[in-house]
Amino acid sequence: MLTESTITTMLPVTDSERAGHFYADSLGLTRTGKGEDGTQYFATAGGAIGLRPMPAGSQSENTALSFEVGDLEAEISALESHGVRFQDFEMEGLKTVDHIAELGKERAAWFTDSEGNVLCLHQMLG
Repeated sequence: MLTESTITTMLPVTDSERAGHFYADSLGLTRTGKGEDGTQYFATAGGAIGLRPMPAGSQSENTALSFEVGDLEAEISALESHGVRFQDFEMEGLKTVDHIAELGKERAAWFTDSEGNVLCLHQMLG
């Protein structure tokens, strides 16, 4: 059944070459293939990410995917050293300090990829 399926998250990208470089060079993911339609695939521990060429404006304004990490500060630092820029928020119900929001039993930080997709790092507490 589906509970045993590997999941591939498909993200819309305007420029698949630029996006591919971001996911490989900035995020350190391993490219595993390229489809006939130009979709590039990258491996993750829990599945895969597909970067599918789509028209500009197809990107979501909400978090498209979130990577669970064991040490949020270390991951932020490592990604910043590769040019990733994290977002900061100060609004009702969400405030970041040093890019990190405390959300009950979870901490999170957000950034966008080269195409405008919102991505997240999160760490579970306790």
